[in-house]
Amino acid sequence: MNEEGRILANREGWVSIVGNILLFILKFWAGIVSGSIAIIADAWHTLSDSLTSVVVLVGVKLSLRPADREHPFGHGRAELIAALVIGVLLSVVAFNFVVEGVQRLRERQEVNYGTFAIIATVISVVAKEGMARYAFRISKRSASRSVRADAWHHRSDAISSVVILAGIFLGKHIWWIDGVLGIIVALLIFYAAYDILRDAMNTMLGEQPEPELISQIAEICRSESLLELQPHHIHVHRYGEHTELTMHIRLPDNMTLFDAHEIATRVEVRLKKEMSIISTIHMEPQGLTHP
Repeated sequence: MNEEGRILANREGWVSIVGNILLFILKFWAGIVSGSIAIIADAWHTLSDSLTSVVVLVGVKLSLRPADREHPFGHGRAELIAALVIGVLLSVVAFNFVVEGVQRLRERQEVNYGTFAIIATVISVVAKEGMARYAFRISKRSASRSVRADAWHHRSDAISSVVILAGIFLGKHIWWIDGVLGIIVALLIFYAAYDILRDAMNTMLGEQPEPELISQIAEICRSESLLELQPHHIHVHRYGEHTELTMHIRLPDNMTLFDAHEIATRVEVRLKKEMSIISTIHMEPQGLTHP
């Protein structure tokens, strides 16, 4: 994440915190006026989003810390940890929706809301979807996983408010609609949580290099030597914006160590200059075969 990305991610975090607090006040007030437990619960759900936004800000700030003795590759993966926390929080929210949906089905609860509750819920849907789209746009520009996770949390809150609206208009005619829609929303949120957790954990555990990345590396190797270097055993380790790469190349058996080192160094310099990748290259004689 570059400097612009950090600024954008930080801004999104503060917009999210302020927006969620204002929506909490609005929905909590509507819940008190209408006597609706569902809207009061939804208000607290919105306030919980502020916690995830705080996690985003903390994750971004920690990722800015420079490398030190205990963390020689920097603190970039702090943002991944922030995304994991948000994914877990989304899972908890989804589980609560399932419990509430099942309870309403068992108790045959009907939903009755007033006009002010409808207005507050509509405002919540529009505002939270707007905040979600804003966060998604920022996540693309900043390449921030935690901001993307925060965007999904905004959208989950918008969906939960849509469920309440559906209950308002259909609950008088179909008593079970609120419970069923609550469970469906929970499944959607579970999927969002799964996507966030999978993305963060795959990066932390290590991923297969993308074909495009391998092609770029091969092209740099070809342009730096007339020899066929045959780059292989390519492994990429990402630490936020800091990326480490190790790979093997093949060189003629009779090449001097000095000449081999010269070729490897040129490739390493190009990778750092053009792709911001710190690389370590292992040189093999062309006649060597691996089992």
